[in-house]
Amino acid sequence: MKLSVHIERWPTVRPFRISGKTWDHFESVVVELERDGAIGRGEALGVYYLDETPEKLLAQISQKSEWIKNDITRSRVQYLLPPGGARNAVDCALWDLEAKSEGSSVWHISGVKPKTLETVFTIGIEETPQEMAVKAAAASAYGLLKIKLDGSRPAERLEAIRRSRRDARIVVDANQGWSFNQLVQLAPLCASLGVQMIEQPLRRGNDAELDHYDSPVPLCADESCLHLDELELASSRYQWINIKLDKTGGLTHALALAEAARGLGLQIMVGSMGGSSLAIAPAFVVGCLADLVDIDGPLMQQFDRLPGLDYKGGSVSPFKPDVWG
Repeated sequence: MKLSVHIERWPTVRPFRISGKTWDHFESVVVELERDGAIGRGEALGVYYLDETPEKLLAQISQKSEWIKNDITRSRVQYLLPPGGARNAVDCALWDLEAKSEGSSVWHISGVKPKTLETVFTIGIEETPQEMAVKAAAASAYGLLKIKLDGSRPAERLEAIRRSRRDARIVVDANQGWSFNQLVQLAPLCASLGVQMIEQPLRRGNDAELDHYDSPVPLCADESCLHLDELELASSRYQWINIKLDKTGGLTHALALAEAARGLGLQIMVGSMGGSSLAIAPAFVVGCLADLVDIDGPLMQQFDRLPGLDYKGGSVSPFKPDVWG
């Protein structure tokens, strides 16, 4: 089996800001595996708050290149590489290669039934609440908004957005940007404004205060649940889990995490670290099993890979094998 790996750079439409970080481009690692004329591809961005960079992912994959080229399988790659972006890129390339080699599809191999999904449209943090309200109003084609907030004027920002979009369903993502006291103060306001869920309010590793907290709005673990090993603890503090393939290390582990989360009675959200349609297509598969889907990454970029996912407002159609899988 032949292996090639390279880094790609995708400029954003505008700077995208969340609590503690701003992007003006997304960088990803793309893996291509070729066997008997069939080529499988996978794209990953890595977990930025674990200090994964494209250069580190490329080096990690290169260090294991001989094992990968020796006809690595999806089951073996789970042990060859740890959870994270490097394994995600290789695992997704193996899914694609298997589908192409067999003349099949990821839907047939996974047993997941494809369906049209509704994705959130993300409103990043701007300098003022009014700027965020203008962005929300301009996104009138999207009925489901994900609002990025940090510790600076979160109530004002959320209230301004709600005034501009009384029709929208809203979820909030603090990206570890609140203290526990802020959460206690803001959660009732979120409830009164019809917020459906609050994602990762507290810092990863500093959320033990949630053990005995009864939030008026359901809480979702993102940074606090990377993979299966962290699910049990997260399930005692959160009602939702955000599954991202860069965290789980690929589609294989993501599907296992989704099944385990359902078994614990948790609701499932599917997200991503951004990227082109090649990175988002595997997340789409898990999205068909989820309660809420955040796969608007290609919409944040100036360009997308062609062929790519088909977005019509917030509606995303099932993809075909020429996109991935």
